[in-house]
Amino acid sequence: MTRALLIIDVQNDFTEGGSLAVAGGGAVAAGITDYLRTHPDEYQLVVASRDWHDATGDNGGHFATTEDPDFTVTWPAHCVAGTPGAEYHPALDTSLIDIHIRKGQGKPAYSAFEGTADDGMTLAEELDARGVTDVDVVGLATDYCVRASALDALGVGRTVRVLTDLVEGVDPVSSLATLAELAGDGIEVVSSDGAVAEDDAEAAADAADVDAAGTTAGTAHE
Repeated sequence: MTRALLIIDVQNDFTEGGSLAVAGGGAVAAGITDYLRTHPDEYQLVVASRDWHDATGDNGGHFATTEDPDFTVTWPAHCVAGTPGAEYHPALDTSLIDIHIRKGQGKPAYSAFEGTADDGMTLAEELDARGVTDVDVVGLATDYCVRASALDALGVGRTVRVLTDLVEGVDPVSSLATLAELAGDGIEVVSSDGAVAEDDAEAAADAADVDAAGTTAGTAHE
């Protein structure tokens, strides 16, 4: 098993003080950093996505330019390429990230799987190239880009978990509904501590199986 952590859109514009701020977004950034530093061997790959919208035009109808945003299909300008709002939140330690995905250049893009890495590969191609079988999803926002990315990870054949203490949503009600939806679709919804406990138990069981196999083989040769 090869596991990746997928960090969704932990950017200044989606955290406190940004143009589309999610309450608690800064705490999510800090929490992800702490989690990765505390469990440095939990993941073989860490990927982070960012909205990276064009400065001109409406980005395929994504930005409200002539009317007020409806906050469903159209939004205020946010995460414009090269601006401070598009940068990662400062509490997210970017030195822990292996691959950076940019999405939404000139068009709406909620899922990280709609973006590309610096080498031009899609996220699915990056996961395939590294043999990633399992994906844990964290970041912003639960009811939009986290949701879309988790469902797409499932759609490309990965085993998926969403870590509930490392996500925040735009709306508490829709965020709870989203987590219920994801669970119903076969995505595990679990805390980061719960995920680590699961992985430790699995590793211990695998080690016990190896020991048992070695004991059996040794007995057979006596």
